[in-house]
Amino acid sequence: MKSNLIITSCAVALVFLAVALVALTVQPAVTTVSHTESSSYSWYFKPREDGRQPVVADNAAFLSQYDNVRYLGSPDSQDLFLTFDVGYENGNTEKILDILKEKKVPAAFFVTGHYMESNPDLIKRMEAEGHLVCNHTLNHKDLSAISSQEEFAAEVDGLAAKYKEIVGKEMPKYLRPPEGKYCERMLKIADQEGYTVVFWSFAYKDWLNDEQPDASAAMEKILKRTHPGAVLLLHSNSATNAQILGDVIDKWQANGYTLKSLDDLPAPAAASQVSPSPSSLTAQPAASGT
Repeated sequence: MKSNLIITSCAVALVFLAVALVALTVQPAVTTVSHTESSSYSWYFKPREDGRQPVVADNAAFLSQYDNVRYLGSPDSQDLFLTFDVGYENGNTEKILDILKEKKVPAAFFVTGHYMESNPDLIKRMEAEGHLVCNHTLNHKDLSAISSQEEFAAEVDGLAAKYKEIVGKEMPKYLRPPEGKYCERMLKIADQEGYTVVFWSFAYKDWLNDEQPDASAAMEKILKRTHPGAVLLLHSNSATNAQILGDVIDKWQANGYTLKSLDDLPAPAAASQVSPSPSSLTAQPAASGT
């Protein structure tokens, strides 16, 4: 009897071992995905509402190696940098320009080819009133997907050529990748071509014409998340932005902030950077349509 129990136990053990071996053989291979210069990333960060700079998620370790990347000013300054993404016109950009002129505040407008071709007079006005008209690509193309310098030139230099046709001057060499998507190849090419890549440290959902944020709530969010050295991304198609911008500027200035040109934005050497999991952050992307 005892020998039978031993034999039975051994048999059961062998069965479990066989099952385990089979399970191991059918497990899919684990592939380790490593960073390459074509690996695509999306810009994001974790905002704060206590007057401090956001935690910038440096989700690509190489990003800090490029001194042509900008997204945040000095934490010791009271400087703000106002930027607008501009993909199409619905009557609010002119109102925004009126406010900026009244308040004597500079801004940067990142425009697409469609917008530039459709609104040459507004492009001329932006430049004439001292604003920077900057590059958001010819066709709002995902620059993390480019494979060559020629492809980059078609999108970026192509828009710059249109600007020169309209304004008669060289376009400022500031580039904002559509949707905040980038890769190391794009950063290298941009650097070689003399472009400064500009991300942001504040944005909110303001780009949907049919889902405009409440004016009071929008103003509260903007002011709560304003911080030293902020690079603010707004959309010029937003009726809410056109409604509240004057009051927001007044509040900023009353709180001791000074709005400056991107030409004064330093490299983010003093910025707070960590590498948290993207799931732990609140993403702040640009709108896919502008």
